[in-house]
Amino acid sequence: MLKQTSIAAFAVMAAVSSTVAVAADEYNVSSGLTAASAPLALHGVDTVAFVSTGNRIQGAAKFTAVHDGVAYYFSTQENLDTFNAAPGQYIPQNGGFCTFGVSVGKKFDGDPRWADVRDGKLYVFLSEAIFNAYQRDPEGTIAKAETNWRQIRSTAATEL
Repeated sequence: MLKQTSIAAFAVMAAVSSTVAVAADEYNVSSGLTAASAPLALHGVDTVAFVSTGNRIQGAAKFTAVHDGVAYYFSTQENLDTFNAAPGQYIPQNGGFCTFGVSVGKKFDGDPRWADVRDGKLYVFLSEAIFNAYQRDPEGTIAKAETNWRQIRSTAATEL
Protein backbone atom coordinates (compact mmCIF):
# COMPACT_ATOMS: atom_id res chain seq x y z
CA MET A 1 0.00 0.00 0.00
CA LEU A 2 2.82 2.40 0.88
CA LYS A 3 4.49 1.71 -2.47
CA GLN A 4 1.25 2.52 -4.38
CA THR A 5 0.81 5.73 -2.39
CA SER A 6 4.39 6.76 -3.13
CA ILE A 7 3.96 6.06 -6.83
CA ALA A 8 0.72 8.08 -6.91
CA ALA A 9 2.38 10.97 -5.06
CA PHE A 10 5.33 10.89 -7.46
CA ALA A 11 2.97 10.96 -10.46
CA VAL A 12 1.14 13.99 -9.10
CA MET A 13 4.44 15.78 -8.36
CA ALA A 14 5.73 15.01 -11.87
CA ALA A 15 2.56 16.37 -13.46
CA VAL A 16 2.67 19.55 -11.39
CA SER A 17 6.40 20.12 -11.95
CA SER A 18 6.06 19.65 -15.72
CA THR A 19 3.32 22.29 -15.77
CA VAL A 20 5.52 24.65 -13.77
CA ALA A 21 8.47 24.00 -16.08
CA VAL A 22 6.45 24.95 -19.15
CA ALA A 23 5.12 28.10 -17.50
CA ALA A 24 8.58 29.02 -16.23
CA ASP A 25 9.96 28.53 -19.75
CA GLU A 26 7.93 31.51 -20.93
CA TYR A 27 10.63 33.66 -19.32
CA ASN A 28 14.39 33.36 -19.36
CA VAL A 29 15.30 33.31 -15.67
CA SER A 30 18.15 32.22 -13.46
CA SER A 31 17.80 28.98 -11.54
CA GLY A 32 16.74 29.26 -7.93
CA LEU A 33 14.56 31.89 -6.36
CA THR A 34 15.11 35.44 -5.16
CA ALA A 35 14.11 36.63 -1.70
CA ALA A 36 10.79 37.56 -3.36
CA SER A 37 10.23 33.82 -4.02
CA ALA A 38 10.43 34.27 -7.79
CA PRO A 39 13.20 33.48 -10.29
CA LEU A 40 15.39 36.39 -11.42
CA ALA A 41 15.13 37.86 -14.92
CA LEU A 42 17.71 39.66 -17.06
CA HIS A 43 20.62 38.45 -14.91
CA GLY A 44 19.65 41.09 -12.34
CA VAL A 45 20.25 44.06 -14.64
CA ASP A 46 17.99 47.09 -14.07
CA THR A 47 15.72 46.96 -17.11
CA VAL A 48 14.40 50.52 -16.62
CA ALA A 49 17.92 51.95 -16.66
CA PHE A 50 18.72 49.80 -19.67
CA VAL A 51 15.68 50.80 -21.75
CA SER A 52 15.78 54.47 -20.68
CA THR A 53 19.52 55.18 -20.94
CA GLY A 54 21.16 52.14 -22.51
CA ASN A 55 23.21 51.57 -19.35
CA ARG A 56 23.66 48.05 -18.04
CA ILE A 57 23.36 48.80 -14.33
CA GLN A 58 23.13 45.90 -11.91
CA GLY A 59 19.99 46.03 -9.78
CA ALA A 60 19.75 45.24 -6.08
CA ALA A 61 17.49 42.83 -4.22
CA LYS A 62 16.15 45.63 -2.05
CA PHE A 63 14.53 47.12 -5.17
CA THR A 64 12.62 44.08 -6.47
CA ALA A 65 9.41 43.90 -8.46
CA VAL A 66 7.67 40.66 -9.32
CA HIS A 67 5.76 40.70 -12.58
CA ASP A 68 4.00 37.62 -13.97
CA GLY A 69 5.89 35.42 -11.49
CA VAL A 70 9.33 36.77 -12.43
CA ALA A 71 11.56 39.00 -10.26
CA TYR A 72 13.28 42.08 -11.66
CA TYR A 73 15.97 44.00 -9.78
CA PHE A 74 16.39 47.77 -9.98
CA SER A 75 19.17 50.11 -8.97
CA THR A 76 16.91 52.77 -7.45
CA GLN A 77 13.48 53.15 -5.90
CA GLU A 78 12.61 55.52 -8.74
CA ASN A 79 13.33 52.85 -11.36
CA LEU A 80 11.32 50.30 -9.36
CA ASP A 81 8.37 52.71 -9.24
CA THR A 82 8.71 53.43 -12.98
CA PHE A 83 8.62 49.71 -13.74
CA ASN A 84 5.63 49.09 -11.48
CA ALA A 85 3.71 51.85 -13.26
CA ALA A 86 4.18 50.24 -16.72
CA PRO A 87 6.03 46.89 -16.64
CA GLY A 88 5.17 46.07 -20.24
CA GLN A 89 7.36 48.93 -21.42
CA TYR A 90 10.44 47.48 -19.75
CA ILE A 91 10.36 43.70 -19.77
CA PRO A 92 12.65 42.15 -22.38
CA GLN A 93 11.01 40.95 -25.57
CA ASN A 94 10.56 37.24 -26.23
CA GLY A 95 10.49 36.46 -22.53
CA GLY A 96 14.11 37.57 -22.23
CA PHE A 97 15.35 34.75 -24.44
CA CYS A 98 17.85 35.45 -27.22
CA THR A 99 15.92 37.25 -29.98
CA PHE A 100 18.02 35.68 -32.72
CA GLY A 101 17.41 32.23 -31.20
CA VAL A 102 13.66 32.86 -31.10
CA SER A 103 13.82 33.99 -34.74
CA VAL A 104 14.99 30.46 -35.63
CA GLY A 105 12.56 28.74 -33.24
CA LYS A 106 14.85 28.21 -30.23
CA LYS A 107 15.03 29.50 -26.66
CA PHE A 108 18.62 30.41 -25.80
CA ASP A 109 19.82 32.47 -22.87
CA GLY A 110 19.49 36.21 -23.40
CA ASP A 111 22.57 37.89 -21.96
CA PRO A 112 22.19 41.62 -21.26
CA ARG A 113 25.84 42.15 -22.24
CA TRP A 114 24.60 41.66 -25.81
CA ALA A 115 21.43 43.68 -26.23
CA ASP A 116 19.69 46.28 -28.31
CA VAL A 117 16.97 48.79 -27.46
CA ARG A 118 14.99 49.42 -30.62
CA ASP A 119 11.80 51.45 -30.74
CA GLY A 120 11.78 51.46 -26.94
CA LYS A 121 11.89 47.65 -26.69
CA LEU A 122 14.70 45.59 -25.17
CA TYR A 123 16.09 42.65 -27.14
CA VAL A 124 18.81 40.41 -25.67
CA PHE A 125 21.14 37.92 -27.34
CA LEU A 126 23.17 34.83 -26.49
CA SER A 127 26.63 36.09 -27.40
CA GLU A 128 28.64 38.67 -29.29
CA ALA A 129 28.68 36.51 -32.43
CA ILE A 130 24.90 36.10 -32.34
CA PHE A 131 24.44 39.82 -31.69
CA ASN A 132 26.63 40.59 -34.72
CA ALA A 133 24.50 38.26 -36.86
CA TYR A 134 21.37 40.08 -35.66
CA GLN A 135 22.89 43.45 -36.62
CA ARG A 136 23.01 42.38 -40.27
CA ASP A 137 19.18 42.41 -40.40
CA PRO A 138 17.65 43.62 -37.13
CA GLU A 139 14.17 44.31 -38.53
CA GLY A 140 13.97 40.91 -40.22
CA THR A 141 15.24 39.11 -37.12
CA ILE A 142 12.75 40.91 -34.87
CA ALA A 143 9.85 40.19 -37.27
CA LYS A 144 10.73 36.47 -37.39
CA ALA A 145 11.12 36.38 -33.60
CA GLU A 146 7.72 38.02 -33.07
CA THR A 147 6.06 35.43 -35.30
CA ASN A 148 7.89 32.49 -33.74
CA TRP A 149 7.38 33.71 -30.16
CA ARG A 150 3.60 33.36 -30.52
CA GLN A 151 4.15 29.71 -31.47
CA ILE A 152 6.90 28.72 -29.00
CA ARG A 153 6.14 30.89 -25.97
CA SER A 154 4.64 28.07 -23.90
CA THR A 155 6.93 25.34 -25.21
CA ALA A 156 9.74 24.15 -22.96
CA ALA A 157 13.18 25.14 -24.26
CA THR A 158 14.24 21.48 -24.19
CA GLU A 159 11.38 20.61 -26.55
CA LEU A 160 12.54 22.96 -29.32
